[in-house]
Amino acid sequence: DGRTMLAACLEFLGLALCVSGSLLVMVSCGMPMWKVTAFIDSNIVIAQTIWDGLWMSCVVQSTGQMQCKLHDSVLALSSDLQTARALTVVAAVVGVAALTVTVTGAQCTNCIKDEDLKARVVHAGGVLYVLSALLMLVPLCWMANNIIVDFHDPLVPSSQKREIGAAIYVGWAATALLLLGGVLLCTSLSRALRGVRGAYPLKYNPTKTISATGDFDNKHYCFLPSAFEPIS
Repeated sequence: DGRTMLAACLEFLGLALCVSGSLLVMVSCGMPMWKVTAFIDSNIVIAQTIWDGLWMSCVVQSTGQMQCKLHDSVLALSSDLQTARALTVVAAVVGVAALTVTVTGAQCTNCIKDEDLKARVVHAGGVLYVLSALLMLVPLCWMANNIIVDFHDPLVPSSQKREIGAAIYVGWAATALLLLGGVLLCTSLSRALRGVRGAYPLKYNPTKTISATGDFDNKHYCFLPSAFEPIS
């Protein structure tokens, strides 16, 4: 019926948003453009541009040539980069686990027969997606805050100042998709499924009691005076 179609559409929409967000998390994790050279000098001719990522640093020449080098030591990285590395990887892993859980309880699969249990499994998948979004949001905000603070710090040389790179914006977009899809799976889908299960409630008629003699109790009958009874 209509409620079943609504539940299926909400489930598909939430799952599509969450899968897109998880893919963007992986893209943001691998992109080297977390910190980008700030163009704040009066000279607009820039010989090279420096990109700082979680896994490598790249130098882009004005001629278009690009050279990248992996970070030699994890301990040599700053604390924000180390935290971003760990949390983005964990967020990606949690997103994959959430996809597995959600597909297991989806209406298009027959892994679980019980409808109530399927709704709970999908709800658990939505919670995992929200957790993945929060894990991704922490390093993004921390990294962006450090970039902004260093940019406005007069003690930091102009050559060491950076701007927010494209990877952070991609990560924010991934976080928004994960939050929206996860909340949709947790709330709207559960309510729609409850509406399907409660659309046709069962009603039971009251049972008739039997007296000790084996006859039905007289209180279930209505006695009317006879029409032929003489009026005194």
